[in-house]
Amino acid sequence: MNIFKEIYNYRELLKSNTKKEVRGRYKHSFLGVLWSFLNPLLQLLVYSVVFGALLASGDDTYYIYVCIGLIPWTFFTNTILQGTLCIVTNGNIVQKVYFPREILPISTVISGAINFLISTIIILAFVLFSGIGVTKLILLYPVILLVQCVLLLGINFIASALTVYVRDLEHIVSVFLMAAFYATPIVYKLEQLPEHLRMIMKLNPMTYIINAYRDIFYYQQMPNMQHLGILFAISLVLLIFGYFAFKKMQKGFAEEL
Repeated sequence: MNIFKEIYNYRELLKSNTKKEVRGRYKHSFLGVLWSFLNPLLQLLVYSVVFGALLASGDDTYYIYVCIGLIPWTFFTNTILQGTLCIVTNGNIVQKVYFPREILPISTVISGAINFLISTIIILAFVLFSGIGVTKLILLYPVILLVQCVLLLGINFIASALTVYVRDLEHIVSVFLMAAFYATPIVYKLEQLPEHLRMIMKLNPMTYIINAYRDIFYYQQMPNMQHLGILFAISLVLLIFGYFAFKKMQKGFAEEL
């Protein structure tokens, strides 16, 4: 319970650091927060053109299918990349000032979630103007987002602490995420893969999260709550493990930084 008490006591620091992360993402850029819309739109254009001819199979709404997969994936990758370096990039503060170090990985997840919420407007615009529409299943959006945030926080606790000791982890994570993109059903459907490859893809937690987003926005059907429940339990275990690993490793942060 001490972690909750400490975070509450330093809530203003958490708030200001989250604001800094959100604003710093597009600091000094002319368009500012508009890049939260432009970045996914430009990526969507590229992937729709590159993969559309091969995988669309005459589906006029393929670009929406890709969009609903791409935006949560961008949230996932950007948050991990930022979270991996959050202790190292704030090394001067960590060395000089006391505050709960957990605030740094937590603020990266919160700021990433805020940007994701903004980008979700693109999904809503596409499904509304395409005629797909929105149903009451959208009420499950916060549930899916919660599962994704818990997963991200667990990963960030571990990655941010390890990077202090192993700086090469930054590059390893980047390469891993690049490969993981193709192991996630973003531009293709699982049904298009051979059975043995589907089994491998089902080991990827983002497969279930992206499928859940697609269920509520694209297919307008109830997501598999059993899969989400199991993933939430696994993410919670990862979060607890990551927190205690972070607490143990943070004792040497000042010396390593």
